Amino acid sequence: MFALTFFLLGLIIGSFLNVVIYRYNTGRTLSGRSGCLSCGKKLHWYELFPVLSFVIQGGRCRGCRSRVSWQYPLVELITGLLFFVVFLRVGFSPILLPLYLTMSCLLVVITVYDLRHKIIPDGFVFTFIFLGLIKVLVSGDILLGIIGGVSTSLPLFFLWAISRGKWLGFGDVKLALGVGLILGWPLGLSALILSFWIGAVVGLFLIAWGKTQLWRKGKSYTMRSEIPFAPFIILGFWLVFLSSINVLFF
Repeated sequence: MFALTFFLLGLIIGSFLNVVIYRYNTGRTLSGRSGCLSCGKKLHWYELFPVLSFVIQGGRCRGCRSRVSWQYPLVELITGLLFFVVFLRVGFSPILLPLYLTMSCLLVVITVYDLRHKIIPDGFVFTFIFLGLIKVLVSGDILLGIIGGVSTSLPLFFLWAISRGKWLGFGDVKLALGVGLILGWPLGLSALILSFWIGAVVGLFLIAWGKTQLWRKGKSYTMRSEIPFAPFIILGFWLVFLSSINVLFF
């Protein structure tokens, strides 16, 4: 029952995260009613139920009938699932539960924002690092946390420095620092290795899919295509956080 409550809470907060993603750095405030991005129609309260409104309306605006992005229900659903699994993993910890729920929100925003704009805003990633520092202090594993942060971010820092930012952005380095602080040593580095493996598989799949010419409406990917790396770092983080998998076998 409690886990279901957190799932529903995550759906509601996921709806707000969509607002953050769309309005961040646009000059618009987070206050004010939501509206259709195509016709500007203001949404009524019965059009704002997470996931449910999207399904009932067939994924279209009730005013102009333009298609509504799948990002809306996906962000809501993913946030709900993350709240659900975080509660099952952490329980009613008065410090860790709010910390990990806030962290979940940040990672959802960072993932989608990086996919849309290929950049990780400093405000989000620095807050994530700050949460990592709090987690280190609360857990008492300060040394393992520091080693985890350094060992996880250092390989990306070298890649960024050698390529002068062409292979990846410095935002990925900062994100990896936060991941390492939270997971500690050696799980932080394990998450990074998993992210490289997953990224390589997805990249090869996209290239192969493009060469088959089955994806005619989308962008064709090649070896020179730019693919955001933050989503893979975050996916690796969640895999390790939920399973404690250690690919280093330490």
